Amino acid sequence: METVSLGQNGPTVTPLCLGTWAWGDKLFWNYGDGYGQEQLQEAFTAALEVGVTFFDTAEIYGLGQSEKFLGQFLQQTQQLVQIATKFGPLPWRFTSQSVSDALTESLKRLQLNKIDLYQVHWPFAFLMSQQTLMNALADEVKRGRIAAVGVSNYSAQQMQEAHHILASRGVPLAVNQVRYSLLTRQIESNGILKTARELGVTILAYSPLAQGLLTGKYKIDQTEIPSGARKIDPRFSKEGLQKIEPVISLLRKLGENYDRTPAQVALNWLIAQGNVIPIAGVKTAQQVKQNAGALGWRLSDAEISELEKVSRPWLY
Repeated sequence: METVSLGQNGPTVTPLCLGTWAWGDKLFWNYGDGYGQEQLQEAFTAALEVGVTFFDTAEIYGLGQSEKFLGQFLQQTQQLVQIATKFGPLPWRFTSQSVSDALTESLKRLQLNKIDLYQVHWPFAFLMSQQTLMNALADEVKRGRIAAVGVSNYSAQQMQEAHHILASRGVPLAVNQVRYSLLTRQIESNGILKTARELGVTILAYSPLAQGLLTGKYKIDQTEIPSGARKIDPRFSKEGLQKIEPVISLLRKLGENYDRTPAQVALNWLIAQGNVIPIAGVKTAQQVKQNAGALGWRLSDAEISELEKVSRPWLY
Protein backbone atom coordinates (compact mmCIF):
# COMPACT_ATOMS: atom_id res chain seq x y z
CA MET A 1 0.00 0.00 0.00
CA GLU A 2 1.27 3.43 -0.99
CA THR A 3 1.69 5.81 1.97
CA VAL A 4 1.84 9.59 2.45
CA SER A 5 3.18 11.83 5.21
CA LEU A 6 0.96 14.20 7.17
CA GLY A 7 2.44 17.64 6.58
CA GLN A 8 6.15 18.05 6.06
CA ASN A 9 7.44 15.37 8.41
CA GLY A 10 4.43 13.98 10.27
CA PRO A 11 3.31 10.36 10.67
CA THR A 12 3.09 8.16 7.58
CA VAL A 13 -0.48 7.13 6.76
CA THR A 14 -2.50 5.45 4.03
CA PRO A 15 -3.82 7.71 1.21
CA LEU A 16 -7.38 7.04 2.39
CA CYS A 17 -8.68 7.74 5.90
CA LEU A 18 -11.77 6.12 7.43
CA GLY A 19 -14.13 8.37 9.36
CA THR A 20 -15.85 7.19 12.54
CA TRP A 21 -18.38 9.93 13.26
CA ALA A 22 -21.18 7.34 13.09
CA TRP A 23 -19.50 5.01 15.64
CA GLY A 24 -21.81 5.23 18.63
CA ASP A 25 -23.57 8.39 17.43
CA LYS A 26 -27.34 8.20 17.96
CA LEU A 27 -28.09 11.86 17.36
CA PHE A 28 -27.07 12.13 13.69
CA TRP A 29 -26.48 8.53 12.61
CA ASN A 30 -29.03 6.49 14.59
CA TYR A 31 -26.41 4.18 16.07
CA GLY A 32 -28.13 0.99 17.18
CA ASP A 33 -30.69 1.14 14.36
CA GLY A 34 -29.40 -1.24 11.67
CA TYR A 35 -25.81 -1.29 12.89
CA GLY A 36 -24.04 -1.72 16.21
CA GLN A 37 -20.73 -2.68 17.78
CA GLU A 38 -20.52 -5.96 15.86
CA GLN A 39 -20.72 -4.17 12.50
CA LEU A 40 -18.15 -1.58 13.61
CA GLN A 41 -15.75 -4.31 14.72
CA GLU A 42 -16.17 -5.99 11.32
CA ALA A 43 -15.52 -2.66 9.58
CA PHE A 44 -12.33 -2.11 11.59
CA THR A 45 -11.11 -5.65 10.83
CA ALA A 46 -11.96 -5.29 7.12
CA ALA A 47 -9.97 -2.04 6.96
CA LEU A 48 -6.83 -3.69 8.30
CA GLU A 49 -7.32 -6.61 5.91
CA VAL A 50 -7.36 -4.30 2.88
CA GLY A 51 -4.42 -2.28 4.24
CA VAL A 52 -6.21 0.93 5.25
CA THR A 53 -4.91 1.77 8.73
CA PHE A 54 -5.72 5.48 9.17
CA PHE A 55 -8.82 6.38 11.24
CA ASP A 56 -10.27 9.78 12.12
CA THR A 57 -12.42 10.36 15.20
CA ALA A 58 -13.24 13.14 17.69
CA GLU A 59 -14.06 13.45 21.36
CA ILE A 60 -17.61 14.59 20.51
CA TYR A 61 -18.41 11.71 18.13
CA GLY A 62 -20.97 9.63 20.01
CA LEU A 63 -20.00 11.71 23.08
CA GLY A 64 -16.73 9.78 23.35
CA GLN A 65 -18.13 6.43 22.24
CA SER A 66 -16.34 6.53 18.88
CA GLU A 67 -12.97 6.88 20.62
CA LYS A 68 -13.91 4.08 23.04
CA PHE A 69 -14.76 1.69 20.20
CA LEU A 70 -11.47 2.45 18.45
CA GLY A 71 -9.64 1.90 21.74
CA GLN A 72 -11.28 -1.50 22.21
CA PHE A 73 -10.59 -2.59 18.63
CA LEU A 74 -6.97 -1.44 18.80
CA GLN A 75 -6.39 -3.82 21.72
CA GLN A 76 -7.27 -6.76 19.48
CA THR A 77 -4.58 -6.22 16.84
CA GLN A 78 -0.80 -6.07 16.68
CA GLN A 79 -0.98 -4.17 13.41
CA LEU A 80 0.27 -0.58 13.32
CA VAL A 81 -2.73 1.76 13.14
CA GLN A 82 -2.71 5.57 12.88
CA ILE A 83 -5.37 7.47 14.83
CA ALA A 84 -6.43 11.11 14.45
CA THR A 85 -8.79 12.70 16.96
CA LYS A 86 -10.00 16.23 17.68
CA PHE A 87 -10.16 18.74 20.52
CA GLY A 88 -13.34 20.83 20.75
CA PRO A 89 -12.57 24.40 21.90
CA LEU A 90 -15.79 24.75 23.92
CA PRO A 91 -16.68 28.02 25.74
CA TRP A 92 -15.65 26.75 29.16
CA ARG A 93 -12.24 25.65 27.93
CA PHE A 94 -10.03 28.72 28.08
CA THR A 95 -6.72 27.58 29.61
CA SER A 96 -3.78 25.49 28.48
CA GLN A 97 -4.71 22.98 31.17
CA SER A 98 -8.12 22.41 29.55
CA VAL A 99 -6.37 21.34 26.34
CA SER A 100 -4.10 18.97 28.27
CA ASP A 101 -7.07 17.54 30.23
CA ALA A 102 -9.10 16.93 27.05
CA LEU A 103 -6.16 15.14 25.45
CA THR A 104 -5.74 13.00 28.58
CA GLU A 105 -9.39 11.92 28.39
CA SER A 106 -9.17 11.14 24.65
CA LEU A 107 -6.04 9.05 25.20
CA LYS A 108 -7.80 7.14 28.01
CA ARG A 109 -10.76 6.32 25.78
CA LEU A 110 -8.43 5.30 22.94
CA GLN A 111 -6.22 3.34 25.38
CA LEU A 112 -3.14 5.06 23.93
CA ASN A 113 -0.17 6.94 25.35
CA LYS A 114 0.27 9.06 22.23
CA ILE A 115 -1.98 10.24 19.40
CA ASP A 116 -0.70 10.37 15.81
CA LEU A 117 -2.69 13.50 14.92
CA TYR A 118 -4.49 15.87 17.30
CA GLN A 119 -6.70 18.43 15.55
CA VAL A 120 -8.60 21.52 16.68
CA HIS A 121 -12.17 20.77 15.62
CA TRP A 122 -13.18 24.34 14.68
CA PRO A 123 -11.47 27.76 14.61
CA PHE A 124 -13.69 29.58 17.12
CA ALA A 125 -12.01 29.21 20.50
CA PHE A 126 -14.40 31.56 22.36
CA LEU A 127 -12.44 32.77 25.42
CA MET A 128 -9.18 31.03 24.46
CA SER A 129 -6.80 32.81 22.11
CA GLN A 130 -5.19 30.93 19.23
CA GLN A 131 -1.88 31.78 20.89
CA THR A 132 -2.86 29.90 24.05
CA LEU A 133 -4.37 27.03 22.10
CA MET A 134 -1.47 26.47 19.71
CA ASN A 135 1.13 26.83 22.45
CA ALA A 136 -0.75 24.24 24.54
CA LEU A 137 -0.64 21.85 21.57
CA ALA A 138 3.07 22.57 21.03
CA ASP A 139 3.65 21.77 24.71
CA GLU A 140 2.01 18.36 24.21
CA VAL A 141 4.20 17.67 21.17
CA LYS A 142 7.25 18.40 23.33
CA ARG A 143 5.86 16.09 26.05
CA GLY A 144 5.54 13.33 23.47
CA ARG A 145 1.76 12.88 23.68
CA ILE A 146 1.05 14.26 20.18
CA ALA A 147 2.98 13.26 17.06
CA ALA A 148 1.42 15.90 14.78
CA VAL A 149 -0.85 18.94 15.20
CA GLY A 150 -3.75 19.70 12.88
CA VAL A 151 -6.71 22.06 12.57
CA SER A 152 -10.15 21.64 11.05
CA ASN A 153 -12.41 24.06 9.21
CA TYR A 154 -9.75 26.81 9.34
CA SER A 155 -9.72 29.49 6.63
CA ALA A 156 -6.52 30.30 4.74
CA GLN A 157 -5.79 33.22 7.09
CA GLN A 158 -6.58 31.20 10.25
CA MET A 159 -4.36 28.40 8.98
CA GLN A 160 -1.50 30.86 8.43
CA GLU A 161 -1.90 32.20 11.97
CA ALA A 162 -1.89 28.70 13.50
CA HIS A 163 1.12 27.76 11.36
CA HIS A 164 3.01 30.90 12.46
CA ILE A 165 2.42 30.32 16.19
CA LEU A 166 3.39 26.65 15.99
CA ALA A 167 6.45 27.40 13.84
CA SER A 168 7.74 29.77 16.54
CA ARG A 169 7.83 26.69 18.79
CA GLY A 170 9.51 24.52 16.16
CA VAL A 171 6.30 22.53 15.54
CA PRO A 172 4.86 22.21 12.00
CA LEU A 173 1.14 22.46 11.27
CA ALA A 174 0.47 19.10 9.64
CA VAL A 175 -3.17 19.14 8.57
CA ASN A 176 -6.29 21.19 7.86
CA GLN A 177 -9.43 19.04 7.75
CA VAL A 178 -12.05 20.66 5.53
CA ARG A 179 -15.05 19.78 3.39
CA TYR A 180 -13.88 18.90 -0.12
CA SER A 181 -15.40 16.92 -2.96
CA LEU A 182 -16.33 17.30 -6.63
CA LEU A 183 -19.51 19.04 -5.39
CA THR A 184 -17.77 21.23 -2.78
CA ARG A 185 -14.65 22.67 -4.38
CA GLN A 186 -14.61 26.04 -2.57
CA ILE A 187 -11.20 25.38 -0.98
CA GLU A 188 -9.73 25.73 -4.49
CA SER A 189 -11.19 29.23 -4.91
CA ASN A 190 -10.95 30.67 -1.38
CA GLY A 191 -7.21 30.18 -0.92
CA ILE A 192 -7.27 27.23 1.50
CA LEU A 193 -5.79 24.67 -0.93
CA LYS A 194 -3.18 27.12 -2.26
CA THR A 195 -2.12 28.18 1.25
CA ALA A 196 -1.96 24.58 2.45
CA ARG A 197 0.40 23.72 -0.41
CA GLU A 198 2.57 26.76 0.32
CA LEU A 199 2.82 25.86 4.02
CA GLY A 200 3.29 22.12 3.47
CA VAL A 201 -0.03 21.36 5.17
CA THR A 202 -1.95 18.22 4.15
CA ILE A 203 -5.67 18.54 3.39
CA LEU A 204 -7.91 15.94 5.01
CA ALA A 205 -11.10 16.03 2.95
CA TYR A 206 -14.27 15.25 4.88
CA SER A 207 -17.61 14.54 3.18
CA PRO A 208 -15.66 13.47 0.04
CA LEU A 209 -18.80 11.86 -1.42
CA ALA A 210 -21.02 14.86 -0.62
CA GLN A 211 -23.24 12.99 1.85
CA GLY A 212 -23.64 10.15 -0.65
CA LEU A 213 -24.61 12.25 -3.68
CA LEU A 214 -21.48 11.10 -5.53
CA THR A 215 -22.25 7.42 -5.02
CA GLY A 216 -24.84 7.65 -7.78
CA LYS A 217 -27.45 5.81 -5.73
CA TYR A 218 -29.74 8.84 -5.53
CA LYS A 219 -31.48 9.12 -8.89
CA ILE A 220 -33.91 11.65 -10.33
CA ASP A 221 -36.70 9.02 -10.35
CA GLN A 222 -36.07 8.69 -6.57
CA THR A 223 -35.95 4.90 -6.34
CA GLU A 224 -33.63 5.45 -3.34
CA ILE A 225 -35.48 7.67 -0.85
CA PRO A 226 -33.18 9.98 1.16
CA SER A 227 -33.36 9.50 4.92
CA GLY A 228 -32.53 11.67 7.93
CA ALA A 229 -31.26 15.18 7.22
CA ARG A 230 -31.08 14.36 3.50
CA LYS A 231 -34.89 14.55 3.32
CA ILE A 232 -34.76 18.33 3.75
CA ASP A 233 -31.49 18.93 1.88
CA PRO A 234 -32.36 20.62 -1.45
CA ARG A 235 -29.43 18.85 -3.12
CA PHE A 236 -31.40 15.59 -2.80
CA SER A 237 -34.55 17.05 -4.39
CA LYS A 238 -35.43 16.26 -8.00
CA GLU A 239 -34.05 19.66 -9.09
CA GLY A 240 -30.88 19.17 -7.06
CA LEU A 241 -30.26 15.74 -8.53
CA GLN A 242 -30.87 17.06 -12.07
CA LYS A 243 -28.18 19.70 -11.47
CA ILE A 244 -25.53 17.12 -10.53
CA GLU A 245 -26.49 14.60 -13.23
CA PRO A 246 -23.63 15.60 -15.59
CA VAL A 247 -21.11 14.89 -12.80
CA ILE A 248 -22.70 11.53 -11.89
CA SER A 249 -22.94 10.55 -15.55
CA LEU A 250 -19.22 11.21 -16.09
CA LEU A 251 -18.31 9.33 -12.90
CA ARG A 252 -20.26 6.32 -14.19
CA LYS A 253 -18.63 6.53 -17.61
CA LEU A 254 -15.11 6.75 -16.19
CA GLY A 255 -15.89 4.00 -13.70
CA GLU A 256 -16.73 1.64 -16.55
CA ASN A 257 -13.19 2.14 -17.90
CA TYR A 258 -11.72 0.79 -14.65
CA ASP A 259 -14.54 -1.45 -13.42
CA ARG A 260 -15.04 0.96 -10.51
CA THR A 261 -18.08 2.61 -8.93
CA PRO A 262 -18.84 6.36 -9.18
CA ALA A 263 -17.85 6.72 -5.51
CA GLN A 264 -14.48 5.08 -6.09
CA VAL A 265 -13.82 7.41 -9.03
CA ALA A 266 -14.82 10.47 -6.96
CA LEU A 267 -12.40 9.45 -4.17
CA ASN A 268 -9.63 8.73 -6.70
CA TRP A 269 -10.10 12.24 -8.15
CA LEU A 270 -9.49 13.74 -4.69
CA ILE A 271 -6.36 11.66 -4.12
CA ALA A 272 -5.11 12.73 -7.57
CA GLN A 273 -5.17 16.40 -6.46
CA GLY A 274 -2.01 15.69 -4.46
CA ASN A 275 -1.56 16.49 -0.78
CA VAL A 276 -5.21 15.49 -0.21
CA ILE A 277 -6.43 12.52 1.84
CA PRO A 278 -10.18 11.78 1.66
CA ILE A 279 -11.96 10.73 4.86
CA ALA A 280 -14.66 8.22 3.94
CA GLY A 281 -17.18 7.55 6.68
CA VAL A 282 -17.83 3.85 7.32
CA LYS A 283 -20.20 1.77 9.43
CA THR A 284 -19.83 -1.68 7.84
CA ALA A 285 -17.19 -3.97 6.34
CA GLN A 286 -18.89 -3.66 2.94
CA GLN A 287 -18.50 0.13 3.02
CA VAL A 288 -14.82 -0.25 3.91
CA LYS A 289 -14.23 -2.55 0.95
CA GLN A 290 -16.16 -0.22 -1.35
CA ASN A 291 -14.07 2.80 -0.32
CA ALA A 292 -10.81 0.86 -0.54
CA GLY A 293 -11.62 0.31 -4.22
CA ALA A 294 -10.50 3.91 -4.76
CA LEU A 295 -6.89 2.80 -4.15
CA GLY A 296 -4.35 0.96 -6.30
CA TRP A 297 -5.12 2.72 -9.60
CA ARG A 298 -5.16 6.27 -11.00
CA LEU A 299 -7.33 8.30 -13.30
CA SER A 300 -5.49 9.65 -16.35
CA ASP A 301 -4.65 13.35 -16.55
CA ALA A 302 -7.28 13.75 -19.29
CA GLU A 303 -9.95 12.11 -17.09
CA ILE A 304 -8.98 14.27 -14.10
CA SER A 305 -9.35 17.30 -16.35
CA GLU A 306 -12.78 16.13 -17.56
CA LEU A 307 -14.01 15.87 -13.96
CA GLU A 308 -12.55 19.28 -13.15
CA LYS A 309 -14.48 20.85 -16.03
CA VAL A 310 -17.83 19.21 -15.31
CA SER A 311 -17.66 20.15 -11.62
CA ARG A 312 -16.71 23.82 -12.10
CA PRO A 313 -20.17 25.05 -11.01
CA TRP A 314 -19.17 23.92 -7.47
CA LEU A 315 -15.92 25.92 -7.33
CA TYR A 316 -17.56 28.87 -5.55
